[in-house]
Amino acid sequence: MTETKKLNPWLKVALEFGPLLVFFAVFSKFKDHTVSIGGVDYGGFVIATAVFVPLLVLATVVQWRLTGKLSAMQIATLVLVVVFGGLSVWLNDPTFFKMKPTLIYLLFAGALGVGLLRGKPWLELVMGEALPMRHEGWMILTKRFTLLFLALAVANEVIWRTLSEQAWVNFKTFGLTAILFLFVLSQNGVITRYGIEKDDDAPKA
Repeated sequence: MTETKKLNPWLKVALEFGPLLVFFAVFSKFKDHTVSIGGVDYGGFVIATAVFVPLLVLATVVQWRLTGKLSAMQIATLVLVVVFGGLSVWLNDPTFFKMKPTLIYLLFAGALGVGLLRGKPWLELVMGEALPMRHEGWMILTKRFTLLFLALAVANEVIWRTLSEQAWVNFKTFGLTAILFLFVLSQNGVITRYGIEKDDDAPKA
């Protein structure tokens, strides 16, 4: 089995959040302008999307080459970004890219929900190395993440349909990241209660 290499923490942050911050910067620069390419006028949102998609592909490939591994969530996110970001650029319509987070979170919630119905906390497959816990803890955490993803899907739909593009970009760039970070912090009680030492050989349920 090939051993997974660990990334420098700062490099990991740059690869994961760099493309999103570039998207925000490009949108902020071009949001009140249009760029004409081949006789077609593109607004700031589509321009930022056209920059973001290849950057995310590049960052994901670099992370894969450096670590030798990508999670199922990373792969699913990459595919949806390429498909829906590509549609937004090709059709010159921001709608597709704005819908992408909704579909990603519904996909994550659906996958975790199927696992819960089978008594399998599939979240453990993604986070198990970083947060070793007993089966009961993973079931609780997976249920909570499932509800969180459903709530984020609803929130994304409400924001992009009712608020400005700037509001959606702010939500996408900073809001979602902050919500996920604060949510993980709020689960410290479950993690502490059901956590196990990495060298604990007690059988798992």
